[in-house]
Amino acid sequence: MRPGERRARREELAHMWGNVGPRVAELSPLERVRLRRVAIRYAVHGWEVTPGACLARSRFVCGRAGCPTVGCHPALENWEMAASADPARVATWWRSRPHGVLLPTGRAFDVLEVPAHLGRHVLDAVQIHPAGTGVRGPVLVTPTGRWMFLVRPGDPLRPELEHCFHVVRHGPGSWIPAPPTRLPEGTVRWAVAPEQARWQLPDSYLVQNTLIGALRATGVTLAPDLLPGHLPLPRRGM
Repeated sequence: MRPGERRARREELAHMWGNVGPRVAELSPLERVRLRRVAIRYAVHGWEVTPGACLARSRFVCGRAGCPTVGCHPALENWEMAASADPARVATWWRSRPHGVLLPTGRAFDVLEVPAHLGRHVLDAVQIHPAGTGVRGPVLVTPTGRWMFLVRPGDPLRPELEHCFHVVRHGPGSWIPAPPTRLPEGTVRWAVAPEQARWQLPDSYLVQNTLIGALRATGVTLAPDLLPGHLPLPRRGM
């Protein structure tokens, strides 16, 4: 980032946060440093990052005048355009504020979000899956009990899952809160850290197949299977 761009960015942040500073929850210096370092680590590995609103008691504040959103949300109005994997730029966002760490989806990865009971079942299944590393990847857990499986981007939900309210696919235009972001209920954490998965992403359809098996095992009725010969196959070469 050029000196002029850095100065403009500092002025933008100062204006944005001028009237919300006293309300932002106090974090220890160690927690603030950790937020910045982890955000930078994601960027170094090619995951675009965008700053989230800061937790203030039981709500989030982003500094944008009149913003009605009180839940976790991006701090920047143009977050999709501003999201970056440039470590230097990411570092500037966390230099003065304890932003949440948000990861845009539909870029480096998509996300399959499921409730806790289903997430545990799927995680147990992928550990012994015959496809090995092809189905194992990073998994994060929110303090509200949502499990998020990071997968290769671009594949839609299988027809059996399209209308299943247990499963949410995050693709282009969405984002997820990443560890160590703090929510009112607690801190987002990794069930399987990226380092444990060697920063590799599993094939989406392999994870979806495992998810379908877990849903059926718990008695959930799904849409009819695809006809023989129409089953999505894992993509290769990624």
